[in-house]
Amino acid sequence: MEVRRGAAALPLPSPSVLRDPDRRKNLPKPMKKTSSAPRRSGAAFTLVELLTVIAIIGILAAMLMPVLAAAKKHAKIAQAKTEIQGIVTAISGYDQDYSRFPVTALEQAAAGTSDFTTGMMSGFGPGRNGDFTLSGYTYDNNSNTVAILMDLTSYPTGNPTANFNHQKNPKQVKYLNAKMSGDTTSPGVGTDFVYRDPWGNPYIITMNTSYSEQGTSDWLYSLQSVSQQNGSSGYNGLFNPTFGVNPDNFLFHGKVMVWSAGPDGKYSPLTGQKANVGDNKDNVLSWQ
Repeated sequence: MEVRRGAAALPLPSPSVLRDPDRRKNLPKPMKKTSSAPRRSGAAFTLVELLTVIAIIGILAAMLMPVLAAAKKHAKIAQAKTEIQGIVTAISGYDQDYSRFPVTALEQAAAGTSDFTTGMMSGFGPGRNGDFTLSGYTYDNNSNTVAILMDLTSYPTGNPTANFNHQKNPKQVKYLNAKMSGDTTSPGVGTDFVYRDPWGNPYIITMNTSYSEQGTSDWLYSLQSVSQQNGSSGYNGLFNPTFGVNPDNFLFHGKVMVWSAGPDGKYSPLTGQKANVGDNKDNVLSWQ
């Protein structure tokens, strides 16, 4: 294009920057204003929320405690039933092999014409007049029977048991398999060879040492005050064949009776304490 000398020079038109996409990309972007107020993190909890969660956990724990306690109680009852059946089976096996029961000569003599009960707590006994003593030995535990059934010949102290030199179990058969507790208070067979239930009380064992064909007479459950239900009929299948003559003669039709005082660790021969109420209600019985 021709430009005349001396004429005023006109500026050339510049292309619009807004129409050029490449130039538009290079323009500086406006800065966003940031708020000075603090922002809450999405992972945080407020104090109210934490207290609410803790309160809910506490309520759930309170609701579960009775359930867990009941489950623990039922588990111990089931364990007692299993151990009781183990004792009955062991005594029956011993009787089958030797045609006698696992008791000492002194215990057999103490029972006389009656059945022998062992394992009663202090203050109770087969004579119904407290613990009975013969030759200076009080038979208020089941250690002699356990030692014979487990073929134990000496105590941890070195003292001989009723089965010293296997004299009561010459075949050396371990009829009873029971856990050793390592002390004299815990469940299981203690260092005194007393077999204790899951609540730490001795199992009560009655054997038909009178060899009566009518049945076995347990110290507690033979009593009318405990077992009578209707005339000669007793609770849990017991019966009294001589009800009109001897009211305290409720029997079990079998050779062995084993039971536990249960979760409360109590039993009572008193009138009003029937087999299904009071201290006797939760007893765990082999014949139940």
